[in-house]
Amino acid sequence: MNGQETAEKATAYFDGFERRRIEADGVEINLVTAGRGPAVLLLHGYPETHLMWRHVAPRLAERFTVVAPDLRGYGDSGKPASDPRHETYCKRRNGLDQVAVMRALGHKRFHVVGHDRGGRVGHRLALDHTDRVESLAVLDIAPTHKMYAEADRAMATAYWHWFFLIQPDDLPERWIGSDPAYYLNRTFGSWGAGAAAFPTEIVAEYLRFFSDPAAIHASCEDYRAGAGIDLEHDEADLERKLECPVMALWGKDGFVGRHYDVIAAWKERARNVTGRGVPGGHWLPETAPEETYEALNAFLSR
Repeated sequence: MNGQETAEKATAYFDGFERRRIEADGVEINLVTAGRGPAVLLLHGYPETHLMWRHVAPRLAERFTVVAPDLRGYGDSGKPASDPRHETYCKRRNGLDQVAVMRALGHKRFHVVGHDRGGRVGHRLALDHTDRVESLAVLDIAPTHKMYAEADRAMATAYWHWFFLIQPDDLPERWIGSDPAYYLNRTFGSWGAGAAAFPTEIVAEYLRFFSDPAAIHASCEDYRAGAGIDLEHDEADLERKLECPVMALWGKDGFVGRHYDVIAAWKERARNVTGRGVPGGHWLPETAPEETYEALNAFLSR
C-alpha cells in the first residue's frame, strides 16, 4: 500500500464529513465536521491528529454537530515559529484557536471533549472562555498542575516523555527525527495498546506528519509550554473552579487510573464532576471505542 492509498484509506473513516481549513490568529487549523444538533469539539492527544476520533466521531455526528480539528503544530494544521517562552504553543493560545474555529463555523457555545493534550487544552479553554463551554470531558488525564506538583518516581517512569520533550531545542527533536517510525510505534505500544488499535493506514498517517521536523519541534514546544507558561497560567487560577459539568474517563489499566483518584483530582478543579474507568489503557477512543462513545453520548445528552 503506497502513501496515497494509505491516506485515502485513513480519511475514509470520516466519509460524509466536510473538510475545512480555518484561519485562527494567523494559523490555519485543519478540521473535519459533520452532523446536526449541539456542537461538540473533539480535541486529540499526543502524538496523534483528529484521526484518533475515527471510531467515535461518526457515531456522535448522528446526534451532534461534531468538529474535530488538528491542534496547531499537529497533523495538517499550521506550525508557527516558536518563541523563547513557548507561548506560541501554550494551552491558552490553543484554546483561542478553537474559539476562533467554532465562531467561524457558527457555534457560539459548545461542548469540549479532549484526550491527553487535547484535554489539557480543553481545561484551559473552559477556564478562559466560560461563556463558550457548555461542558468538558477529559480523557485519561489528571490536571497538569497536580501531576507536576506530585511527580514521583512512578510518574517520571511512566511519563518519561514529559521530561524528555521539554529538554532544550534541538535535543529531543534530533533524537526523534533520527527514527520517527520507531519512536511512534514504541510510544503507541508502551501506553497500553496492541497493534490492532492502530491499523497500517492510521500509523502511516500519524507518521506522515510526525516525519516533518516542524511537527516534531511543535510537539516538543507543546510540552515545553506545559512545563512552563502553562503552569504559570494554572497557578494564577488555582482558586478558580470550573462551573460547567465535567466528566473524566480513564483507562482502568493505564497509569492515570492506577496512580490517581481521578474524580477527586478533578473535583479540586471543578464543582460538578462525574466519570469512570473504561477497559484498557491510555488510548480510549481507539482501544475502547464502544465504551468511550457510550459514556460521551450519555454525558453530552444529559
